[in-house]
Formats: sequence, C-alpha cells, structure tokens
Amino acid sequence: MRMTEKVMVFAPIPLLTVTVEEQQDGTPDIHVHSGGQGVWQARVLVALGVDTVLCGTFGGESGPVARQLIENEGITVHPVVRQGRNGTYVHDRRGGSRSTVAETPGDPLTRHDLDDLYSVALAEGLKADTSILSGPADPSLVSPETYRRLTNDLRANGGKIVVDLCGDLLRACLQGGVDLLKISHEEVIADGRADDDDPEQLVAAMRALRDEGADTVLVSRADNPALALIGDEILQVPLPRMEVVEPRGAGDSMTAGITAALARGTDPKEAVRFAAAAGALNVTRHGLGTVHEEAVRELARRIELEPYRPGTS
Repeated sequence: MRMTEKVMVFAPIPLLTVTVEEQQDGTPDIHVHSGGQGVWQARVLVALGVDTVLCGTFGGESGPVARQLIENEGITVHPVVRQGRNGTYVHDRRGGSRSTVAETPGDPLTRHDLDDLYSVALAEGLKADTSILSGPADPSLVSPETYRRLTNDLRANGGKIVVDLCGDLLRACLQGGVDLLKISHEEVIADGRADDDDPEQLVAAMRALRDEGADTVLVSRADNPALALIGDEILQVPLPRMEVVEPRGAGDSMTAGITAALARGTDPKEAVRFAAAAGALNVTRHGLGTVHEEAVRELARRIELEPYRPGTS
C-alpha cells in the first residue's frame, strides 16, 4: 500500500524491552524489542500504512540498541543523541503472566536534551499531517513545559495534535490546545477529574476537558463501551468481543488507530470506530502495538456508535 499520510510521534525516551517466554519444549524464548508508549503507537501506525517518523532521545548502552530496533520496523527515527540512558525492562512471562525482573525508566532529560528534542519534533511535526504526543515511562523525566510549547507552536502553525497523556503533561498540552485527547477512565480518576467510574462522572469530566482545550475526547473503559465527545454529542462506543491473548497495549492501539484515520481526513465518528477496532484487535496478538490493517477495517464496519443516555453503562 502506498504511504501518503505522515504522522510525527513525539516519544521522548523510548525503551529497550526484554521479554522471556517459554517454547513448547520448555526452553526459554527471549524477545528483544523497542518499546514505550510512543514506539507502540508508531508500530501500529506503520501497520496501518501510515508514513511515521518518531522523534526521541537515545543514549547510554540501551539507547542505540532501541533506536536500531525501531528503524528495523520501518519507522523513520529522527534521533537526539545524548549521554543519559534510555529506559529498559526485563519481563518474565513463562508463568503465564508478566513478572518484572528488572526495570528502569531511564535518566531525566537535561535542558540541552529538551531544546534539541523540541527542535526536531517541531520541524517534523510541521511536515506531518498529524502529531501524537506520548509520554515517557516516568513523567517526571520530561518537563511539562516542553509539551505546552510543542502543542501551542504546532497548532498555531496549522498542525493537528493527538495526545494520550494524563497528569501534569496533559494539563500542559491542554494549555496549548489539542485536536483529540485519548485517556483511560483510570487516568481520569487518578487525575481527580472523577471520583469513580460512574459514566455520569466521566461525561462531566469529558466536558470539562473540552473546556480546558481538547476539541474531541475519547475515554477508554477497559471491557466497557468507550465514551466519545464529538462536538456536543456524547457517544457510546461498544467494543467488539475478542479472546484476550495480551491485554496490554490496547489503549495505544486505539490512539494510533484514530490518529491514522484523522490524518487521512476521516470523519470523526468513523475515526472513533476505527480506533475501537484497532484497540480490540491488539488484544488478540502477543506483541504490544500489533494489528493487521485489513482486519481493523473489517471490524470497524461492524461497530455501531450509540448515543449516550444517562443511566446506561
């Protein structure tokens, strides 16, 4: 498929990931990949036929390895080389669930690192149809001011912004304004925007987020229908039922799916259906951030959006 749309993914500190699984003969099967929110989103975008450039920092022993692995997946990397280390984790899945053996988020970005990263992300974002701003493994490693400046400057020059963030990084982006915010209901609660997962509280939080600077809001709700605020309309997004192989990464796949659709100029409602299909299909595969484009398109056709009515779940 010919790639025409371009998306910039702002991924400040990609991870190097090592996962140990068990082969049928009982011997260890060791997988080494790049990872982190932005990498998983970029992986899905490429799978959906979108020309994708990732802007991030790479340093220490883990950074160059992570960068090479990202490039091996067909993702263009615009790197900022630094002295600090990238994050790394080692997970053991031989028991059937993920057990953390070792994990580090990496080193904080210095002022010089942030200046260089901002410059490359702004340049690539201005060339792109849409930009995704993703977060590091530890939000404290990157200054929120970088996110505020980037959203403000890209939007002021005609760029479209999608964010999948919470906490201080989200608040910074909302000051600059975003075209679409994807957030989980757990993050809404953790941010103090809702007391619990009651849909009425989530809807109120969505409207408040729009008032703060998010044009469209998509809230994922685990196994329950997602909620979307498009214009003044609240919609329920029923999720297709799939047998779960790997639950992690579904939210990032939703974000990448809706970004791919918006970059192509798709109607927001159709884009939400595409996002729901991408998120649902992610759980059917072992790898994080992995989907098949034709399967996403076929599944999206089967998703019917429903007007939200108070009192429904």
